[in-house]
Amino acid sequence: MPSSPASRKPPLLNRPQPLGVGPGLGRAGVHALLLAYTLVALFPIALVLINAVKSRAAIFDDPLSLPDAASLSLVGFNKVLAATHFAHYFGNSLVVTLGSLVLILLFGAMAAWALTEYDFRGRRLLGLFMAFGIMIPIRLGTVSILELAVRLDLVNTLTVLVLVYTAQGLPLAVLILSEFIQQVPGELKDAARCDGVGELRIFFQVVLPLIRPAVATVAVFTMIPAWNDLWFPLILAPSEPTRTVTLGVQQFIGQYVTDWNAVLASLTLAVLPILVLYALFSRQLIRGLTSGAVK
Repeated sequence: MPSSPASRKPPLLNRPQPLGVGPGLGRAGVHALLLAYTLVALFPIALVLINAVKSRAAIFDDPLSLPDAASLSLVGFNKVLAATHFAHYFGNSLVVTLGSLVLILLFGAMAAWALTEYDFRGRRLLGLFMAFGIMIPIRLGTVSILELAVRLDLVNTLTVLVLVYTAQGLPLAVLILSEFIQQVPGELKDAARCDGVGELRIFFQVVLPLIRPAVATVAVFTMIPAWNDLWFPLILAPSEPTRTVTLGVQQFIGQYVTDWNAVLASLTLAVLPILVLYALFSRQLIRGLTSGAVK
């Protein structure tokens, strides 16, 4: 007598597997991989911070050990802050970075708004020009930039660094912000226009608040290269009044003898602002990077 369909048992291969085994192992592997990458990325920073407060002998004896009562030394910080104009260098880097960051975010957001919202002649050509700005490094035009700076009498000024970093960061800012502006619902903009709101108010009061994660992402991606750059400060503004933090660190590095206490102390003072700003904007940065990944 044939058995009823309800009494038949499913084949062994079709039985559902216990929940959490496969996805759990995969999730654990991903977390282990990310943890290993995090340790590798943070190891150089931790090594600099640990050895910055140790004596020179302790640095060479055991660079991986934590400072104790015998090896603790702040001679590097004393030398950097007392014997050099490090505070002035720090102020120059702050002015250059914040100035270029403001211009990049302002002009980049406005250019992205124009390229995505309005249809005008040459729009595709301008977008292609911005794409070339990402693919071609700005350092290839160093000679032309130097010649232009000499003609405009901008050599050894902070203005030339702000302009160069603004030109360097604008293409990426326009590309990222354009993608986010396209995701803003058109109904919001149309409703504002029906209420008589001007285009500038729509841009600043409707669009910008909705793309804050993208703005934070652009800020981090453009702030770090400008702060850490050595190439253009060395070529365009190497004088003492316009020297930046990265360029100021080089004075402790000699051909035969390097003052490692001062180098590590200056690197610590230079990296702390970036770490603090990254910690403040990390949530917005992650939201900007993962936006649109999950629908």
